[in-house]
Amino acid sequence: MKLFKMLLIISLIFLSCTEKEQLNHTAPVKNAQNQIKKSRDIADLDSLNEKNTVSFLSQYGSTLKSNKVLIKTRLGNITVSLYEDTPLHKANFLFLSKNGYFNTTCFYRVVPNFIIQGGNSENLSTVSMRNKYHNYKVPAELVPSLRHKYGAVAAARDWENNPNKLSNSFEFYIVQNKQGAHHLDGEHTVFGQVIDGFSVIDRIASLKTGQDEWPIEDVFMEIEVLD
Repeated sequence: MKLFKMLLIISLIFLSCTEKEQLNHTAPVKNAQNQIKKSRDIADLDSLNEKNTVSFLSQYGSTLKSNKVLIKTRLGNITVSLYEDTPLHKANFLFLSKNGYFNTTCFYRVVPNFIIQGGNSENLSTVSMRNKYHNYKVPAELVPSLRHKYGAVAAARDWENNPNKLSNSFEFYIVQNKQGAHHLDGEHTVFGQVIDGFSVIDRIASLKTGQDEWPIEDVFMEIEVLD
């Protein structure tokens, strides 16, 4: 009888230790799965759409350390610093830059002494990517101190049926007028500023265009995110 009790106690101790080991091994696996899921939510480039724009860009933006981009063109390079005060627009611009969207686009609208506008083209790859993300809009981030001065980078938007001034997520413009374009303050979100390459802006603005303000000879761009 004593021997039976001793064997029973040893068995219970062994089972208890085994259960503890199983618990200790289960927790890290569960945590790892959660981490994978969280990482996948951020990294799944196909998940961005018009319904989750704010949550996706907020989460994506929290993973970023970069705040500068280099816009490369055949006429020279433009360096842009992106504002921390417009986090959704900053995250959106970096997201599209990192995923190569702008590399299929050009500066398609040039208005001397006003702006140069880019982020679109007649390339089928451009249309395909816009459709993939459902042509989502970015909520306005109108910061009074961020104004349309020379070299300001701002988001294009529709003026009709857009009371909340939602930004076009794919198209942007750069103010080329040295006096600024302050009639647009409070109407479009300014989310960046040119810090180098002002002569390139002026060079693009001087190009010959058609009646639609599209340069006769395309100015394609390639955008590199700087660390």
